[in-house]
Amino acid sequence: MNIGIFDSGVGGLTVLKKIVELMPEYEYVYLADTARAPYGDRSQERVIEFTRQGVSYLMTEKKCALVILACNTASAYALRTLQQEWLPAHFPDRRILGIIIPTAEYIAEKKAAAPIAIIGTRGTVASKVYEKEIEKRVSPLPRLLTQPCPMLVPLIEEGWHTSTPARMIVKKYLRPLKDKQIKTLVLGCTHYPLMAPMIKQVMGNNVRIIDPGSAVAHSLKTYLERHVQIEKKLSKKTRIHWLSTDVSDRTRAVFSRFWKTPQEIKRISLE
Repeated sequence: MNIGIFDSGVGGLTVLKKIVELMPEYEYVYLADTARAPYGDRSQERVIEFTRQGVSYLMTEKKCALVILACNTASAYALRTLQQEWLPAHFPDRRILGIIIPTAEYIAEKKAAAPIAIIGTRGTVASKVYEKEIEKRVSPLPRLLTQPCPMLVPLIEEGWHTSTPARMIVKKYLRPLKDKQIKTLVLGCTHYPLMAPMIKQVMGNNVRIIDPGSAVAHSLKTYLERHVQIEKKLSKKTRIHWLSTDVSDRTRAVFSRFWKTPQEIKRISLE
């Protein structure tokens, strides 16, 4: 059986990269619902529906023992519903994991210094999901700040994330957080690790940057160590399968920005 990675687009590749770096021995299936991305502008009902379709495909067609929702919106809107209501009725022996809770657990474990700021898309920031999960795990309650950065994803997908205009935009977004002397900055969007060097330069060496991909990778490793019955089922073929609901020249170009080695992307349908 395989490990599935599901995302509305390609940002989840930053999560997959960290997972593969830590655990290269497994067989992975990456599924991007690029035909219907982004999920951030969708209703919660739609996000649940789309995510269910993606997870169902991975578990049925690709025999995934567990699926990581490498999408902040899917993790925020769909994870709990699928875990508690859908999964027990359809795949009781499988598991679905998200990326937000592992990040909150990582912050608590590492005793990240406050004030803590989260940057992300408008949808992620509006959901307050990171604040809710951090508040459950960190005591005393740290000072939490958020900053939406809606222009960063388009810049990254266009390949402009190292440009001078990009730096100007990053400075504008991060200025309020820098003025408040934050100590920890959470990259609350899976695209943002591609801009981490620039973000680090803007914020300075005194600010700790947390990449959720690293938190998810370590959380998954720990999970498999604790759940030996699942780990034993996993294929050890050191291979990645690439799937997308829309395959175009643009899709391939964006994939290549996140994953440098060549890959063949297979188009599939979830409807």
